[in-house]
Amino acid sequence: MIFDLNDLKPAERQYYLQHVVAPRPICFASTIDSKGSVNLSPFSFFNMFSSNPPILVFSPARRVRDNTTKHSLENILEVPEVVINIVTYDMVQQVSLASCEFPKDVNEFIKAGFTEEPATLVRPPMVKESKAKMECRVLEVKSLGNDKGAGNLVICEVLRMHIADELLDENKKIDQRKLPLVARLGGDWYSVTNEGSLFQVEKPNTQLGIGFDSLPATIRNSSILTGNHLGQLANVHDLPMVEAGFEDDHLKQIIQYYSIDPVEMEKEIHGYAARLLDQGKIREAWQVLLAV
Repeated sequence: MIFDLNDLKPAERQYYLQHVVAPRPICFASTIDSKGSVNLSPFSFFNMFSSNPPILVFSPARRVRDNTTKHSLENILEVPEVVINIVTYDMVQQVSLASCEFPKDVNEFIKAGFTEEPATLVRPPMVKESKAKMECRVLEVKSLGNDKGAGNLVICEVLRMHIADELLDENKKIDQRKLPLVARLGGDWYSVTNEGSLFQVEKPNTQLGIGFDSLPATIRNSSILTGNHLGQLANVHDLPMVEAGFEDDHLKQIIQYYSIDPVEMEKEIHGYAARLLDQGKIREAWQVLLAV
């Protein structure tokens, strides 16, 4: 189906967009007003947009239901500072509770059972339970409109990060497997990053991949190899050559058994190469594919 967003009601636009533009990281924002009242609220219209300068942007959108604005936005307009606390799986239910529309004078830290921890450079407190938090100065608030669902881009400069020691190795690098980040999807759906959902994709960086157009036609037009498989094969920097010393017992078995039927042999070889690629063995997969 084709959806023309101009024909959809604001709630319908939000529904479809939030389901397909996902998963979205969660900005758990602590803010403070000029009288010292603290607010804590999650926002999934959030991401990093620059590392130099270090810029994060999140958007407390106008409520689709009644076009009102969030207390977080009102606080930021009074005190242009915010702590962005990162949400992990062990705190997601509390974060959801903090999203309730409590009255202005209610402290969500107390309602959701979080602990206020003084920040070092800004006035809003940090969430002690968060494993990564960023003290930010608000550079600009850009309104995207006055209608229901309109966003307000809060452009923040990160001044200082706090990262739990347990996440860092001896070189002060983060072990991604130890950070079960939570993200928002559509409706009541969330997702979590863990060892079962994490995978690595090698970056091309400065060396160019050969590209799909340089793959041999028999590989490029394979009925077995998927687009992901071809992407791995096409990301090598030079078209591989047959290695004289390469040996593979399973490959030998395929060639011996299917040598009388080239069509079936190609299917078997492509299937074997696909399994190797799924294991990240790109060199071996290329050698298998070049064997016939």
